[in-house]
Amino acid sequence: MSRRRLSDDERVLWKGVTRSIAPLRRIAKAELEDALPLAAPPPKPRIKPAPGRAAPPPTPKPAVPPLAPLTRKTKKRIARGTHSIDGRLDLHGMTQAQAHDALFGFLRAKQARGSKVVLVITGKGARGSDDTGGRGVLKRMVPLWLGLPEFRSLVIGFEGAAIGHGGEGALYVNLRKSGRSTATL
Repeated sequence: MSRRRLSDDERVLWKGVTRSIAPLRRIAKAELEDALPLAAPPPKPRIKPAPGRAAPPPTPKPAVPPLAPLTRKTKKRIARGTHSIDGRLDLHGMTQAQAHDALFGFLRAKQARGSKVVLVITGKGARGSDDTGGRGVLKRMVPLWLGLPEFRSLVIGFEGAAIGHGGEGALYVNLRKSGRSTATL
């Protein structure tokens, strides 16, 4: 993470803040020992199952499968136009909250219709902006959202789009079949 340089005004302000800070007083060992409790509280008794009955095993949480990128063959077919894109969503001009809701609704609707691959256009952000700035927020956030558990029941994986479909500012999203959740995989 790169740090930005402070302006002259900020540097003067910071020096004033650091001068006004007084260190915390040190606590003497005697005071510290007085503050500590003499005895630890007794541990809570464990509840044992009734004789003859075994405790039920804990239910395991369903594992979320890892995201799988599109195959090279599929990506090449989409770029050439021999494999159709089942839908497009353009997130330009939306706030993060609007884009998140729009993306989730769009993916859920397309999955219900049996779509396999959709194009999500995030935009590239302003030219010359770095990844730490405020520009290109959706470009950074959409891949993170697609990895969240709420999206995993909808998404198998995603890849950057070909130049003809938006390049760095778009993603191909591979959707799960409708009716299959992450718990059944």
